[in-house]
Amino acid sequence: MAATAPLRIVIAGASGRMGEAVARRVLAEPGLELAGLLTRDRDPALGTTPYAGGPRLTSDLSLLAPGMVLIEFTTADAVAGLARAAAQAGAALVSGTTALTADAEAALARAAEQVPVVHAPNMSRGVALLAELAARAARVLAEYDLEIEERHHRHKLDAPSGTALALARTLAEVRGIEPQAVRDGRSGRGARREGEIAIHALRGGDWVGEHTIFLAGPGETIELRHRAESRVAFAAGAVAAARFAAGARPGRYGIRDVLQAALPG
Repeated sequence: MAATAPLRIVIAGASGRMGEAVARRVLAEPGLELAGLLTRDRDPALGTTPYAGGPRLTSDLSLLAPGMVLIEFTTADAVAGLARAAAQAGAALVSGTTALTADAEAALARAAEQVPVVHAPNMSRGVALLAELAARAARVLAEYDLEIEERHHRHKLDAPSGTALALARTLAEVRGIEPQAVRDGRSGRGARREGEIAIHALRGGDWVGEHTIFLAGPGETIELRHRAESRVAFAAGAVAAARFAAGARPGRYGIRDVLQAALPG
């Protein structure tokens, strides 16, 4: 029986912390090949080989080819170009960048017409499960107040986090709350308004990422928390998304689709 060809994965943002975590995961898992490492033109490491026997860091998008999966953890202004390049090459795309611009969102939508696109503000499968549990709790405890707290390292650029915003949108949809009822923090005077959700962003130290959903009711509080201890969880989710995308039809998917596909039966 002929051996199955490995799934060829290219990583964009390969010099970043998430890019490095994904690369290590790809190298460690059977059936995968680290086929390319993409970085920006101005990266001092351009042209180097960070992993023994692996590819060099390059900014040349022409290395993308049909059958490959491009995993990107870059910046919002880079996503549109990467999405266009993946679609033109016939490569599936896994996108983990947050705080996307309208141009980036439109580019992902156009790419999804030609190739599978998995986009998630958080690639952790645990966070996907947290969202499902929180949605159920918000539905059952419909009169309980909802608040979200998120913590990230001091270098994170966006606040609130994309994950916190996604959780808030999920909870608002469950409760039938208008999007404008989701607020950034809390200050000033006045009682809490009925049917609002506040997101509180903390930045400091080297917190990888923590999200807590509070359901505060009469005489009791429920806390649903996900704490990332390292970037390994996000890298594992990104690689699982790549395996899913490799066998999916063109379209737009999320990490929940990846979880659903992994369920038995």
